[in-house]
Parts: sequence; structure tokens; C-alpha cells
Amino acid sequence: MIGTFAAPTSVDWWALGLSVAALAISVILGVCEAAIVQTSRHKAQDLLEAGKKGAERLVKVVEHRERSVNVLRFIVVAARITHATLLGFLAARLLGGWGSAITIALDVCLVFVLAEAAPKAWAHEHPERAALFAAPFVAAVLAIAPVGWLASGLVAVSRLLVPAAGPNRAAWISEGELLAYADAAVEESVLEDNERDLIESVIDFGDTVAREIMVPRTDMVAFEEGYLITSCVEIAILNGLSRFPVYKENMDDVVGTVYAKDLMRAELNGHGEEPISTLVRPAYFVPETKRVAELLREMQARKTHITIVVDEYGGTAGLATMEDLLEELVGEITDEFDQELPGAVRAEDGALIVSDPSLNVDDLNSDFDLALPEGDWDSIGGLVFSELGRVPEVGDYAEVPGYRLIVEEMDGRRVGRVRLETLVIEEETS
Repeated sequence: MIGTFAAPTSVDWWALGLSVAALAISVILGVCEAAIVQTSRHKAQDLLEAGKKGAERLVKVVEHRERSVNVLRFIVVAARITHATLLGFLAARLLGGWGSAITIALDVCLVFVLAEAAPKAWAHEHPERAALFAAPFVAAVLAIAPVGWLASGLVAVSRLLVPAAGPNRAAWISEGELLAYADAAVEESVLEDNERDLIESVIDFGDTVAREIMVPRTDMVAFEEGYLITSCVEIAILNGLSRFPVYKENMDDVVGTVYAKDLMRAELNGHGEEPISTLVRPAYFVPETKRVAELLREMQARKTHITIVVDEYGGTAGLATMEDLLEELVGEITDEFDQELPGAVRAEDGALIVSDPSLNVDDLNSDFDLALPEGDWDSIGGLVFSELGRVPEVGDYAEVPGYRLIVEEMDGRRVGRVRLETLVIEEETS
């Protein structure tokens, strides 16, 4: 039995009204919280520039996102506790024990739908409308100084109990989460595959160092400072390059760089029989561990397109150009001088023939859906050297988990061509 029902008094009606009002406040501020959390500063600024009503308030609110969210959460919690307390009091007084239990159970469902799920779903589906709707309410709440002080004080106490708790954390989203969102956007046809790849390239760009993108020393085309301008012009035309390191005695003694345009201008002016030392420009040296994102900014600031990469002992490890850096972001940039032959192709039997062992292992893994191991090496040739522990000979092979790398050609002491075969791992049967 539910029990006897008591007639409501004026106090009961006031309590019911306050309970409904507290629930309404919880619903409205729940929408505001969801909207502010998902609105970036950039988005708020876009709405302001578009002349949207209320966008100016929104920009100010988003600039103080942490304080806004803390105050909103504090009031939402207070409103829900007030609503539940008053409703529980009324149910116990008017409906008795079982009536009170049933009322509380129904109220839990009501609060979850109206004050939790529905507001956040609406804010997610209509982010701009929700953000502009929230701005005046949040601004009004922030104007109540004592509430802000109390919320900030309680958050400070919580951080003493749990260090770094709350919205003020180092990153709102990790790299892995960002890529996961990008993958989901591709599946929903919001992004194209190439746009997703560009996002991944930008993320990887921050972790890439100069050693990984440089032209290695063995592939550099460089001039000794005593070379004649005429001879250098011929070499520049033959190689289709525009900038060259200049060294004094050997490649570890780089003294500067020379531009093909300066060589051609000097030859045109009748100075072809003079040494190139008169045209040498200062060289820009960077360590091979230099992050390419930082290197790109420095090259832009210096207005230079070539840098000499040095190893930990000060020797020349290679060179990097602006084109090398940009290719890390947008992919291979080819011109009329670049060879069109691919560095790796699939053979008819499924093996991968790598004719350019300087290809990066990460690129091969990405382009051909492989799982080659990562280590101190950058290239497929470096992987072979590392696994063999010596200079390879034709016919040598190295095995890594899932793959066999067979050396098919050598170019002096360099690996010339590698055949990559997938190993079939047979499952043991009991």
C-alpha cells in the first residue's frame, strides 16, 4: 500500500515551485556548460566577425573558459541537490514511504533526460546556436561575484586533493585522439583522405628531426672552393640543382654555399674562368637532431633555402632544403629534373622491390601497409646494416619479425637494391 495522501499546504506549493525552478536552472545551465566546453576561441571569433548577435559576450566568456565552466558546474550541482531535496521532502510528506520511493525513482529518470542527456545532445547538434544562447546566461552568472569566489575556492581545494584536477590541464586532446577524430570524419565523408593525411603529416612534423629528412652526405653534390665557375655551371645544369655546398679541403670543411643563378650570372658577365670562392655565401649549420618545425621557422626568418646538417662530432652529415621540409607536410614535390621511377614497387609475386634503400622506414610502412620495426635507423638500408652488423654483400639477407630483407644489389659499400618478402608464420597445432 502506498498509504494515505495529505492535502498540500501553501508551503508545499512554494516548495514545489522552487523545486521546478531549480530543475529549470539545471537544464539551462547544462546547455550552457556543454556549449562553452565545445566552443573554441577561434570559433567564437568567427561568430563575432560574422556579426552574430551575442558573439561579443561569447568571446569574453570563452576567454575565461575555466572560470566559466567551474561556476556553471557549481550552480548546476547546487540546483540539482536543491531540486531533489525539496521534491523528496514533498513526496515524503504528501505521499508516504512507497510514494516517496516511486517519486524519487521517476525523478532520477526525469533529471537524466531533461537536465543531462537532452541539453548536451542539443548543444552538440546545434553548436553555434547553443554557444550564442549560452553567452548571456554565463555572463550573468559570472557577474555574481560571491558565487565565482566560492566556486574558485572549492576548485582550489579539489586540486589540493587531486593535483592538476579540473579543466586546466596541459592538453584538451591528445595526438591520438585528434587522429581518431580525423578517421571518424573521413568515414562520415566530412574530410577527404588527403585532408586526413595532411593532418597526420602536421602532427608527425613536430616530432621529425633534420636527420630524417636530409639528403645524406653520400648523395650531396658539392663544389671545392677552387673549382672554376664554368665547370660548376655545367655540373649545376647536369644535376638540375640550384644550390650547392662549397668545401675547402673535404666535405667536413664546408665554408659556405653557392647558388646556380650566381654562377650563371658570373659566367654571362665573363668571369667563367674565375674560382667560385668569390661567389660563396655564408652557410647555415644545424645539428642533425634539430626538429624540422623549428628549422622551418628559422629558415623562413633567415630567408635561406639550404642548410648544412652536422653530426655530433661536427662533421657534415648531409644537407636539408626548404623543399625537403615542405615534402614532409604535403608529400613528394617533383619537377622536370626529378626521376619519375618509384623508389619501391610490388613484384608480381607480392614481394616489395626497394630500388632506393634511402627510403624512410616509416614512409614504407605507411605507403605499403607494412609493420617494419623502428629503431636507430631511418632508412631501409640502415635497417639492413643494423640487422647484419656489417657491410652487406649481394645475396645477404636479414630477418625481422614478419619480413626477410634480401640484398640484391650493392653500390660500393652502400645497399643498392633490397627485396622485401613477407614471412608466413605457421601456427603450431597441438
